[in-house]
Amino acid sequence: SLANVAVRAEPAVRRVALLGAGTVGRALLARLAADAHPQLRLALVANSRRRLFDGQGLDPAAVLDALPGGEPHDGGGVLPAGFEPGDIVVDATASAELAAWHPRWLRNGLHVVSANKLGLGGPLLRQHDIRTLASDGRHYGDSATVGAGLPLLRTLRELRAGGDRIGAIVGVLSGTLAWLFDGYDGSEPFSQRVQAAVERGYAEPDPRVDLSGEDVRRKLLILARAAGYALEDVEVRVDSLLTPEIEGAAPDALASALRGLDAPLAERAARTARDGKVLRYVARFDAAGARIGLEALPPDDPIALGRGCDNRVAIWSTRYRDRPLQIQGPGAGAEVTAAALVDDLLRIVG
Repeated sequence: SLANVAVRAEPAVRRVALLGAGTVGRALLARLAADAHPQLRLALVANSRRRLFDGQGLDPAAVLDALPGGEPHDGGGVLPAGFEPGDIVVDATASAELAAWHPRWLRNGLHVVSANKLGLGGPLLRQHDIRTLASDGRHYGDSATVGAGLPLLRTLRELRAGGDRIGAIVGVLSGTLAWLFDGYDGSEPFSQRVQAAVERGYAEPDPRVDLSGEDVRRKLLILARAAGYALEDVEVRVDSLLTPEIEGAAPDALASALRGLDAPLAERAARTARDGKVLRYVARFDAAGARIGLEALPPDDPIALGRGCDNRVAIWSTRYRDRPLQIQGPGAGAEVTAAALVDDLLRIVG
């Protein structure tokens, strides 16, 4: 009889707050508009100045046009009334202020999905709080923070869970810098390559964010911490590509200041080519410590083989002692980063 038929409960609908309407946030909205996910209800979209909220749901295809007329707000992490434990906050920004809210959101019972590297790649205490709080049914999705969704963090955690011990992590972790140095031989001014990277969306509008190496520092911190090492940010030595003149340049003088890189990098590229090597901007963590900078590598080095915007990472461990485990794939671009955010969203509702 019908009385004996088990009734399957409908899955809960999770409200989603998207913080950040830049390139990654826009790509995420495009994905949500293209593919229906009944268990996800977009309820809030905010940039640093305005936000739109509707607890019954926003149309991801229309919300960007409506956002300029939204409610003014202070750009912080306070969510409107209506979000409750089990709902999801997506941080698609690079905001230090919002990253500081990640533990608080988790403590309030919300799930967090982040492309913001300053959550796990910021202060060590914050990373510890996030990892501690991301339990008991609360999830912290971090696939988009390193490698734009490549299975780097998941691999490190699964190796450790299986009893392996990570000894070294070496890689090209910036898709922007990978593209800038792929095939670079000095014949084209480096400043022109930087401008091309900005125009193609590979680099930030202010390319100093990429050229400083700070983005790579955060990624290396996230990987090393996932590998089980309580690494502080000051323990990572970064050799920036920026000169004091470039660092201090006003936005309208930046293009001119960047030309100061052309001659020294062209000379280094020529010297590297004479030695039969190639230039790569490499992050290393091993027994000697953590350091990041431009290196001359043999063209058949595991880290030198990536092309275009590829990230390429080699992992040495007790299991992979003689030959490293290698992971390679696209490491830049709003589309692949947004895909990683969607993957984390679906893991929560799945």
